[in-house]
Amino acid sequence: MKNWKFWLGMLVSLVFLWLAVKDLKWDEFWNSLTHAQYFWLIPGIAVYFIAVWVRAWRWHYLLKPIKSIPTSVMFPITTIGYMGNNIYPARAGEVIRAVVLKRHENVPVSASLATVIIERIFDGVVMLAFIFLNLSELKILNVDLGYLGNAQTLAIWGTLAFIGALVVFLVAAMLPTHTLALSEWLIDHFTPQRMRTSVKSVTHKFLDGLASLRSPANVLMVFFTSVIIWLLETVKYWFVMHAFPFQVSFFELMLLNGIANIATTIPSGPGFFGTWELVTKAVLVAMGVNADVALGYGLVLHLALWLPITALGGYYWAKEGLNWNETLQSGTKETTNAVNPG
Repeated sequence: MKNWKFWLGMLVSLVFLWLAVKDLKWDEFWNSLTHAQYFWLIPGIAVYFIAVWVRAWRWHYLLKPIKSIPTSVMFPITTIGYMGNNIYPARAGEVIRAVVLKRHENVPVSASLATVIIERIFDGVVMLAFIFLNLSELKILNVDLGYLGNAQTLAIWGTLAFIGALVVFLVAAMLPTHTLALSEWLIDHFTPQRMRTSVKSVTHKFLDGLASLRSPANVLMVFFTSVIIWLLETVKYWFVMHAFPFQVSFFELMLLNGIANIATTIPSGPGFFGTWELVTKAVLVAMGVNADVALGYGLVLHLALWLPITALGGYYWAKEGLNWNETLQSGTKETTNAVNPG
């Protein structure tokens, strides 16, 4: 609460939320919510938890070169991480799940965070694939995302960022000796001497976390599971859509999924509220959906994505019996002791 980044994120969320509701016809919006057929959320949430299980399996797969951990162990930790992302800013849940994993399986936090970054890169690549698979539709829609510009521009910048990061990580994984030598040279020349040992230790553990990318078969498997994860999430979008009086194609929902999730990489408040609603509404309106119904759908979908995983993660967190702040401090200690040695 004392961190300026938290309040900046909250301000961003409030601005985007205001943009989402400023032209809203409140009576039609409430009508869309009160007449929604909420039983469609049940199969949608069930499918989403299958996707979370696949996420846990993917993480288990990425960690295999370091330590083979059953997916049944990874699933509760994964839900704790997603709960942390939903209630803390700056995706702090990623640090929290890395700490909980270390507590259970003694996997170094730096190595674990490397696999988490790999997850995020592949997620971004799949989201962009969903967008470019529907590129002709996107050109016709010309989606205006307000302060974010148009969807085409967002897709271009997203492509440069995620593909660039993927290339860097693949090269680092495929050439570990050269990468380590370059890293140590940079550390020796640009890091104060008192910090070098700590920084090198963190760097070595982080590079260990990239080991799964050294095999082309592993890369294909991670990409394949990422596609399955996001297709399952799109199925949830499809189920929730049936609760509202509009219909768009599954491919259009893939496009919505891609744009909305790329937009959540923009710094905002916990849970991405505001940015999510504005982007979802804008994309659906461009597809011909009534603006008030589109916002109602976006809000319900967002809550259906946010609430169940947060509740389940909270349940598993309560079983851990840990303190939030102590866990975050423990997680950041390993990666910041280079700056604050001793």
